[in-house]
Amino acid sequence: MTVIKVAPELWSTNVFPEGVIEQWLLPDGAPVKEGKAIALVRVEDALHELTAPASGRLRTDLRAGSVVDPGMAVGRILP
Repeated sequence: MTVIKVAPELWSTNVFPEGVIEQWLLPDGAPVKEGKAIALVRVEDALHELTAPASGRLRTDLRAGSVVDPGMAVGRILP
């Protein structure tokens, strides 16, 4: 199992300490390939793609619209 985390580097300042999962690009349980976009996250008025850290099956832990913090786990890739 590989944890999907929101990279702390997406935050350039501490003015807006929270981000939001705008959209999952694949449904829960979908097969994914390492490096492919799996979600969109809005941080400090910018939209960023989260990419799969490994290949396997996507398990989402949070719904679209959920608030996220730097380094927070948002899902998992199962073998």
